Amino acid sequence: MIRAIRERWAAFEAARPTLAQLVLFVAMNVGVTVLQLVLMPVFKAIFGVTPLVEVPFQALPLGDFFIFDYAEGPLPEGGGGLAYFLAVQVTLAIAQVINFFLQRNVTFKSNSDPWRAALWYAIAYVVITFGAAALQSVYKAPVYELLITTWGLGASGEAIADMATMLINALISCAVFFPIFKVIFRREPETSAAVLPREDHLRESVTS
Repeated sequence: MIRAIRERWAAFEAARPTLAQLVLFVAMNVGVTVLQLVLMPVFKAIFGVTPLVEVPFQALPLGDFFIFDYAEGPLPEGGGGLAYFLAVQVTLAIAQVINFFLQRNVTFKSNSDPWRAALWYAIAYVVITFGAAALQSVYKAPVYELLITTWGLGASGEAIADMATMLINALISCAVFFPIFKVIFRREPETSAAVLPREDHLRESVTS
């Protein structure tokens, strides 16, 4: 059965290579998103017991607001402070390192220079992180307020809000990263067996 599945997948991959890559890309992203959902509460709990919760973090002003804006104090009254920022970024960093190797080696089967790919991946990650953070500054507070206070879910609402923000970030990444990965993780044509120079061919034909 496994052999039949492999053969069907190989045929599908040969007939629809881009669609096959998209399927694998989504599957890898789902796995990485699940990992983030597991890691986020862990790092949030670790940083949440430190004084960093009471340290506000604001960076990269954009008009009337900051791209990174984490007011001091625990959620939902505060923004989680530097503790919440670090929990999010450490979780994302770990997930993206794993995602890099999965997408490069499994999804796109790239054989291009890994260091150059890693550089462009890092640049894309930073740019997309800034964009996702700017969007998060708009929806994060209302989501936490709704689930924790308005609906009265307390700690359960906070956990659900954590999952919601991670899922939104994952959806943004899926929509933006796939076309970028198609460029970053190119598969170069593999060189065939070395061909004798033309002079060697002529020499062989004369001697024969």
